[in-house]
Amino acid sequence: MSILVFVEIAEGKIKKTSIEAVAYATAMGGEVTALAMGDIDQSELAALGNYGATKVIHAGDSRLNDGVILAYANVITAAMKTSGANTLVLANSSLGGSVSAHVSIKMNASLVSNVVALPETSGDFKVKRSIYTGKAFATVVLNKANKILAIKKNAVEIKETGGTASVESFEADLSDHDFLTKITGVQKATGDVLLPEAEIVVSGGRGLKGPENWGIIEDLAKALGAATGCSKPVSDMDWRPHHEHVGQTGVKVSPSLYIAVGISGAIQHLAGVNSSKYIVVINKDEEAPFFKAADYGIVGDAFEVLPKLTEAIKAANQ
Repeated sequence: MSILVFVEIAEGKIKKTSIEAVAYATAMGGEVTALAMGDIDQSELAALGNYGATKVIHAGDSRLNDGVILAYANVITAAMKTSGANTLVLANSSLGGSVSAHVSIKMNASLVSNVVALPETSGDFKVKRSIYTGKAFATVVLNKANKILAIKKNAVEIKETGGTASVESFEADLSDHDFLTKITGVQKATGDVLLPEAEIVVSGGRGLKGPENWGIIEDLAKALGAATGCSKPVSDMDWRPHHEHVGQTGVKVSPSLYIAVGISGAIQHLAGVNSSKYIVVINKDEEAPFFKAADYGIVGDAFEVLPKLTEAIKAANQ
């Protein structure tokens, strides 16, 4: 089996979700080739060998820095054909979702998103995927010769192999037509740790009573090396910036640990966080619906609990 993995780049670094995709492809077996686009240091690409990639092909055209979907899809399609790969693995991200849909048409490939487990290949090619915002799972049979698997964040364990991948340049036949879409501006979320990539997220709700009290959320997040988030009412009232809104209509997160402080647990919020590995809820209302979805819960006043929790974490880290 020949597998191509599309890896995403942000600020000159390969995203963790793409490293997970390489680890997933490695666990599938067969020869794993990674594809990167745009400006990035060669040593960063070679390091993908540490996660199982045997080779990295790099399309270094600077026009690919902007993430134009059609251009990306054409490069991936060309790379699959050149390498002979019949399986494409990539992260189930906003970029990955758009690109994979285009490639599936170009390659006449079966496409499955939100993949959470390695495929079963003893008979039909079956893949387990998350559905209904993480509330259930479905097993999908991929019948076509070419297959595309979009891997859900935190669905696979990253294992280091100690290897180094060879890096080769890849020249795709791109025309001006591939870049008809022009990205005129990008507004990036700010913060030490960004929500989509965060391993730990600390979110606050209306129980914080006002934006002036957000320091206890930020202090806990800093102690944990976490990103900060909030519920929709908080962002609607402009207590916090809208890019921190976590939920069905905001940012959907899948961290290893999600800490909800003063959030009741409306279904729209749960839909954006229930893929988290562990959920901790802190709320003084013991009847808050969020406790039913929590792995751990603390019934107490956030203004008393959070400072003590933050100090305990700081002491443990010394």
